[in-house]
Amino acid sequence: MAEHELDLRGVACPMNFVKTRLFLDKIASGDILKVLLDAGEPVESVSSSVSSEGHTVESTVQLSDETYSLTIRKA
Repeated sequence: MAEHELDLRGVACPMNFVKTRLFLDKIASGDILKVLLDAGEPVESVSSSVSSEGHTVESTVQLSDETYSLTIRKA
């Protein structure tokens, strides 16, 4: 199992989900991906979209007023 990080702060919806999905396609099942996202719609849409694709959102942590860290385990 490996851990990866993807910084998508400042990336608009739906591109932040598209970039997350493309990154998940490149890593092995069981790997962890930590994604940095802007607060609001980006964190909500990426979280629900990866869950609907069968991946596990292990945690959502607010790092600041504007930034969240989403930890995803690839299915």
